[in-house]
Amino acid sequence: MSNTSLRRGRYGVDGPGWLLALGGGVVAPLAAVAAGGPRWLLRIPPVLAVPAGLYLHATVRGKFLVWEEQLDALDLRGDERILDLGCGRGAVLTAVARRVPKGRVTGVDIWRTVDQSGNNQQAAAGNAEREQVADQVDLVTADMRQLPLGDDQFDVVVSSMAIHNITSARGREEAVREAYRVLKPGGRLLIADIFHARRYLDILLAAGAVNTSCTDAGPRMWWSGPWIPTLLVSAEKPAAHPGDDDRDGTQQS
Repeated sequence: MSNTSLRRGRYGVDGPGWLLALGGGVVAPLAAVAAGGPRWLLRIPPVLAVPAGLYLHATVRGKFLVWEEQLDALDLRGDERILDLGCGRGAVLTAVARRVPKGRVTGVDIWRTVDQSGNNQQAAAGNAEREQVADQVDLVTADMRQLPLGDDQFDVVVSSMAIHNITSARGREEAVREAYRVLKPGGRLLIADIFHARRYLDILLAAGAVNTSCTDAGPRMWWSGPWIPTLLVSAEKPAAHPGDDDRDGTQQS
């Protein structure tokens, strides 16, 4: 278990443009009234202050609290291989790396700053250093729709607030299928995302996933309010059964 107050990394904010827009909606009317504008503009800041505050809390504290709980619940042994899709500056990447001191964690991203402020590979590497997990982490620049990774490689695949940034439904489906492809039999997939999460569950069920669920992360990950909640999608790839392969490793007919 890890205490979020001990974080050493610098993780920026998610969707900085949205946060700027909400913050601007609070400040701009006040500035306009101060410059002689109509006083009815004073009605706007209180309306936007709460959504802006909820968004800020979600990105600087709430998501960390939720992920700490989710990662603790995985009850990891400490030697697993784990993949973080859309790892950004490494908030989840480093949190899971602390839990697998004998394992490896791979982070994949295309490093777009529109998705996260200051998002680049150097920032992720720097945070891994600050969190003292750099020796356990590999960073890969790649599109999550076409992972340069083999089948059945990872014990756990995680993704936080990343897949929704793919604009097309087909692209999001490809990303979810890729996440499932690289998961080992018996492995666990955990996605935290908005807007399309229930569709991810449908894709995983169609691919053969078991022990699936889709739950609401709650107010700590409301992106301005309950109208943009974070949903947690969890699924397993069925474990291989004895007898599926014969003794020389070839599949039985």
